[in-house]
Amino acid sequence: MVLTSHSEEETRKIGYRLGMVCKPGSVVSLRGSLGSGKTVFAKGLAQALCIAEPIVSPTFTLIQEYEGSLPLFHMDLYRISSVEEFEMIGGEEFLYGDGVTLVEWSEKIAELLPDTTIFVDIRIMPNQDRTISIEGIAL
Repeated sequence: MVLTSHSEEETRKIGYRLGMVCKPGSVVSLRGSLGSGKTVFAKGLAQALCIAEPIVSPTFTLIQEYEGSLPLFHMDLYRISSVEEFEMIGGEEFLYGDGVTLVEWSEKIAELLPDTTIFVDIRIMPNQDRTISIEGIAL
């Protein structure tokens, strides 16, 4: 499925739609360049999980945990340099947990992602709209 977002609000709403269909154990791979709207998308997903806490990009903490109707584990692997480094910080356990795991820059650990991973790709268009491709689940 490919959707077009014309604003941050539309990107957030698409994230919300995905969050509404996530189940315990869902893993969402969130890919896109810097500034593409990954954190905005994550805010919508978190809203669907009834998370009141502000969602911020966990660039320096790597993994941020939020409590809601389901726990949300928000990972930002931008600063991870290898699969081994990810394993050393215990990241793999979050890929098989009972919450929803949202992984930014997941291409760095592609071989560890479960077969059931939902892939979300956000691309910036020349007019600044976003195309959001979602694979692995129907909205």
